[in-house]
Amino acid sequence: MGAESRGNVIVDLRLVAARVARGDDAAFRQIVEHTRAPMYRLAARLVGDLAEAEDALQEAFVDAYRALREGRYDGRSKVETWLYRIVTNACLDALRRRREIPREAPAEPRFDGLVSAEARVALRELDALLAALPPQERAALVLVAVEGLPAKEAAAALGCSEGAVEQRLVRARAALRARQIEEEAPHV
Repeated sequence: MGAESRGNVIVDLRLVAARVARGDDAAFRQIVEHTRAPMYRLAARLVGDLAEAEDALQEAFVDAYRALREGRYDGRSKVETWLYRIVTNACLDALRRRREIPREAPAEPRFDGLVSAEARVALRELDALLAALPPQERAALVLVAVEGLPAKEAAAALGCSEGAVEQRLVRARAALRARQIEEEAPHV
């Protein structure tokens, strides 16, 4: 558990995290390389904006590095689960800031070939669908229904109980169903 396979090389991220905690700053690069793609995907799905996701992810990795150096990762959970929590928190903070400070529609990042046009459209549609949900419900839904995390890991990532995750999922799904019914209702 905690080992990540990359090609033929298996890396135990808990051991890498321990190296970072002991002062091996270069080892943190391995953690970033092994987790960046799924963490970026999570951030993009949570905030619904690629540039904002990149900012939140960068903030999360800085927080993770500091936490490792300060001995705040105890190794009880997988490094990936621990990072899900840090990234989720960074994204929830970004969503809160977004609600507090109205902003213009985000400018689309320039096409860099890394993200397909279809993926950008899908992300925009997902964001539009989830935008009305409170941040905690949005996070629970993305972690479980989109990212496929078990409720136990989602609870660890959100810092709550499995029951709280289930409640957030019920409320989120109910809100989405109500929105769908409202949109499908004939307008008189």
